[in-house]
Amino acid sequence: MVIGVDGNEANVVKRVGVSVYALNLLRYFKRQSKKNITFKVFLRATPLPDLPKEDRYFKYEIIKAKFLWSQIFLPFRLYKKKDIDVFYSPAHYLPRFCPVPQVVTIHDLAYLFFPQDFLKKDLYQLKFWTKYSIDSAKRIIAVSKSTKKDLINSYHIPSSKIKVIYNGYEKKHLLSESKLKTDLTKNPYILYVGTLQPRKNILTLIKAFSRLKLIYPEIKLVIAGKKGWLYDEIYHSVAKFGMEDDIYFADFVTDNQLIFLYENATCFVIPSFYEGFGIPALEAMSFSCPVISSFSSSLPEIAGNAALYFDPNNHYDLVEKIKNLMDNSILRDKLIRNGKERIKKFSWDTCAKETLEVIMSTIS
Repeated sequence: MVIGVDGNEANVVKRVGVSVYALNLLRYFKRQSKKNITFKVFLRATPLPDLPKEDRYFKYEIIKAKFLWSQIFLPFRLYKKKDIDVFYSPAHYLPRFCPVPQVVTIHDLAYLFFPQDFLKKDLYQLKFWTKYSIDSAKRIIAVSKSTKKDLINSYHIPSSKIKVIYNGYEKKHLLSESKLKTDLTKNPYILYVGTLQPRKNILTLIKAFSRLKLIYPEIKLVIAGKKGWLYDEIYHSVAKFGMEDDIYFADFVTDNQLIFLYENATCFVIPSFYEGFGIPALEAMSFSCPVISSFSSSLPEIAGNAALYFDPNNHYDLVEKIKNLMDNSILRDKLIRNGKERIKKFSWDTCAKETLEVIMSTIS
């Protein structure tokens, strides 16, 4: 059996979200490769040094193209050689006119529920290319029950076509000192980790923080994450509330810096209107950082009893939840204990093993 894989999501320098997912799957696939299960990983560019190394059962093939890679150039290659038995994409886009059965992972449908949050070009690709992938795939993997429900309701596909496989989680390990320490150890701080974009609901967090400052003048807010799109309003709101000295934008941070942020934060807040999974919540739990989460989409499913929940449309509710946590050490300790147990339910090996089983089942 020869399994073709789109490896481009893993072949990036700064990995977050789907890129981390894709890399962990490739690592597992490499370990499982053998004479009767081989992998051919298709890329646009030369594989980065930290991708799994090639051997006779796990190989890379570079197909160079600046645009329409999955729509024209990859399909042409697959039809020309016809040397794979099944094709898998870890992120939404399948090649058009593929000559073999296909499997795709769908992470979320944010583009349907929050189209205003996307650039026109990205929205077009997500809407039309994802629909093609959903229609063409023999099996679909959803990263949460919430995403599966959205797929069924939005695309009217049978439940039997979709397999829910949770993302894994593996605790990061601190390797060296963090440069952020000198800036942040002076004051307690609330932490947000994630891309800066509207559906992440950072404005509600900033509004809540502005009220908390009246009660806890010494507290700070740290927002760690790369800029996504339509993020200007976030910066404008900081100026509007006069919080320039109290809100720290850390941008993209290294693993070492992120670990430090989690370990020293008063709490971690994930205020999103919509998440397909929500890995940062698990990251926070693994570093004994109590989690406060919006009660929306997949977040209650993933965080379970290891988070306090608030209405994402009500910043007053968020204020109350943060106050409860800051004033109640027993509650804080309980959330930390629950979080340590919660993360045991998520494993990259389990995720990748179940994914490979779905892929292989399409031609068995």
